[in-house]
Order: sequence, then C-alpha cells, then structure tokens
Amino acid sequence: MERKASFTPVVDEGTRVLILGSLPGEASLAAARYYAHPRNQFWRLLGAAIGEPLADLEYPARLEMLRNNGIGLWDSIASATRPGSLDTAIRDVQANALETLVDTLPMLRCIAFNGAKSAAIGMAQLDGVKGIELVRLPSSSPAHAALTFEAKLEQWMNLRKFLR
Repeated sequence: MERKASFTPVVDEGTRVLILGSLPGEASLAAARYYAHPRNQFWRLLGAAIGEPLADLEYPARLEMLRNNGIGLWDSIASATRPGSLDTAIRDVQANALETLVDTLPMLRCIAFNGAKSAAIGMAQLDGVKGIELVRLPSSSPAHAALTFEAKLEQWMNLRKFLR
C-alpha cells in the first residue's frame, strides 16, 4: 500500500493558532491543497469563527487570509498508509515533528486539533509544552456526521479568543 504524506506547514512568525489535521484525504492529496473535499466543512467553520468568507475565496487567498489572521495549518501525521480517506483506516504512522515546529513560532498561543485522530497523535507529542493551550475540535470531515454544522461551529468559535 502506498504511503501518503502531509503537506508542508502553512505558518509564519505571526502564527498564534496552529490547526492540525490528521493526514490529507484523497481529494486534498489530488488537489495538493488543504481541505479540498467539497463536503469538508473546514473552510466554512473557520471562516465563520474568524468572520471572513474563506469558503468563497480561491485557495491562495484563503491561505493569505489565514496568515493575516494569525492562523497556521499542518498535520499531526507526516506519513502513513491508508486506503481511502478515513482516519480510522490510517496505519503505520510517522508523526510530524510538532515540537520542532512549535519552537519556531514565538507568537503561538493555541494548537487546535481538527478531529480525534489528530488529537490522539499530536497531544501525545505536545503534552509537556508550556504556555500553549491544546484544544480538541470536532472534525470538519464529512465522515464526522454525528454533529451538525452548528454544533461543530459552537466549538470552533472558541478559537476567537486566541486571535485577539
């Protein structure tokens, strides 16, 4: 089975909130961009949380808007094997060097995990990091249908306090 790999981090010295997914799905890998599946709610959720129409923008403009708002993106997993896109199918995980990245982000206040798999892998690495709040968010994936968009958004809105 082919190994799948994460993208490079989207961060800069002004990143205050780092959002970590698990590993890009098939649609994202094919498009070479974060959260490319049309039913993934990531851009709608984050856009609503920061008060910007992210879902309406072209991908480069989305990334610029994130940077302008102090938000970075990456994944907890550097590479793994996985048929399809479901996190439950992820095997043979190699984690990203999260602590190494965190050390390069002087303004970082919060690391938010987009989904349970990202949280399970990322929190294990970052448990001892001081001065940064670790936040578990419900997955924006269309596979996580247990919560409505509104219920997810209520939790995603908590990111606002780290961006002021």
